[in-house]
Amino acid sequence: MADPRRTVDAVWRIEGARIVATLAKMTNDVVLAEDLAQEAVVDALRQWPEAGIPRNPGAWLTAVAKRKAIDTWRRRERLDERYRAMAHDLVGIGTAADAGEPIDDDVLRLVFIACHPVLAREAQVALTLRLIGGLTTEEIARLFLVPVATIQQRILRAKKTLAAAGVPFEVPDPSEWRSRLGAVLGVVYLIFTEGYATTSGDHWLRTDLANEALRLARVLAGLTPREPEAHALVALMELQASRFGARVSADGTPILLADQDRRRWDHGQIARGQAALARADALGRGRGSYALQAAIAQCHARAPSVADTDWDRIVLLYEALGRIAPNPVVELNRAVAVAMATGPASALRIVDDLADDGALRGSALLPSVRGELLARLGRAQEARAEFLTAAALTANTQERDVLLAKADAQG
Repeated sequence: MADPRRTVDAVWRIEGARIVATLAKMTNDVVLAEDLAQEAVVDALRQWPEAGIPRNPGAWLTAVAKRKAIDTWRRRERLDERYRAMAHDLVGIGTAADAGEPIDDDVLRLVFIACHPVLAREAQVALTLRLIGGLTTEEIARLFLVPVATIQQRILRAKKTLAAAGVPFEVPDPSEWRSRLGAVLGVVYLIFTEGYATTSGDHWLRTDLANEALRLARVLAGLTPREPEAHALVALMELQASRFGARVSADGTPILLADQDRRRWDHGQIARGQAALARADALGRGRGSYALQAAIAQCHARAPSVADTDWDRIVLLYEALGRIAPNPVVELNRAVAVAMATGPASALRIVDDLADDGALRGSALLPSVRGELLARLGRAQEARAEFLTAAALTANTQERDVLLAKADAQG
């Protein structure tokens, strides 16, 4: 017999967004919808061990949550035509009618609501993982290495903010679409990058977090098939995630790009990434920031080695990216590509300009790159100082060990 608790967990992870979206459409209240869904989950945990797992667990949770919504309206003395219509729909739990309504637009509404601009970025990430990713507060807390109470308060504040702002359960008007979609894509990619290169803790990678973000991006691309940047974000994540198997050794030690065994890259994932980029290009609206980054990742994926990489093309792609999405990290990455294409001296000038600008002050990225360039120029003592500075700035122990080893190698 299946384990009821594991079944509930699996159903919630797979169907939680659909269930909440269905309830939110019914109640026009995302906060109430999520509460009702959680109450239904509690009922399942209490009832299924004795009564058995229903034939359609998702439909059971949806129907129970709908009844709870009706009970809520009854308690509030709000019996009206909406109540009677919903009560009529509930005849016969487990029927095809209960199993689902058209959900794609409703799930998309949830994505946009979770990333609504009235919320702070931290709240957007937590609420996205909660509503769309189907993660529990305990899972989110483990992913972000913070106490459960912190995540609970973050999600609670986000829900209160949405309620106070009167955010409607709807996709934004077409005039708002592009600006809102950018926020959604940005949050999903933020989640992925934290998994790809963890900023703190004892692990270089957090593949569970990165894979969750990739799953969300695939859902979003499926819901917005005419948006090239949604497909481009999937392409970028697929291509970057293809390296996971080669980025750490058996004991968790980071393996940098130049030292990775490219036979261990996931070539099936590379193919999926290239196909997603082709879909973005086929829409004929030009390459945005995610498509340009995906094209850079594609250059790496196609190259048999670091030496055989088309660094000149990567430099051009970074130049284009810098024009449409100016960012000091993009400029720093361009410097790395310039160093590979034309040598470290010209790249060092770019990095020194960034240092003078101060935009990356306090980040380990700039001194670590500057250390690499100085080491290639034979300026060992200066390189050592930069590596030590970078090591002091990082909160990731694995990255710190790598930087300290590079400092020691300079003598």
